[in-house]
Amino acid sequence: MNTKTTHDVRVSVESFYQPEHSRPKQHYFVFAYRITIENLSQLRVQLLSRHWRIVDSSGQRREVKGEGVLGEQPILEPGASFQYVSWCELSTDMGFMWGNYTFLDLIEDNDFEVAIPVFNLVAPYRYN
Repeated sequence: MNTKTTHDVRVSVESFYQPEHSRPKQHYFVFAYRITIENLSQLRVQLLSRHWRIVDSSGQRREVKGEGVLGEQPILEPGASFQYVSWCELSTDMGFMWGNYTFLDLIEDNDFEVAIPVFNLVAPYRYN
């Protein structure tokens, strides 16, 4: 699990290869990832948007930006956490992702960025 804390918001990520959704012969590899966001601050915060950077082992890069996560813009009270699972497809069996969330401090009405740590997307057979 990869973890990073920014502005007292901790983001932890685990990734999982999805062989049942992948088609290696067609260069289509699917990975799921579980994100846990923990509000370690004394602030009431809301996740507004996400910005992902995705790179596969051939060097192909792409970015994904959007509001919230999975259609939600969760509010996290002090000490609260939020978890979700999403997925990504690659044209190779290895790659990595990282990014950031934009949060809103609901008390001071200020936006701030929270880093999403770099994490690997690797089909298990690549470890051998």
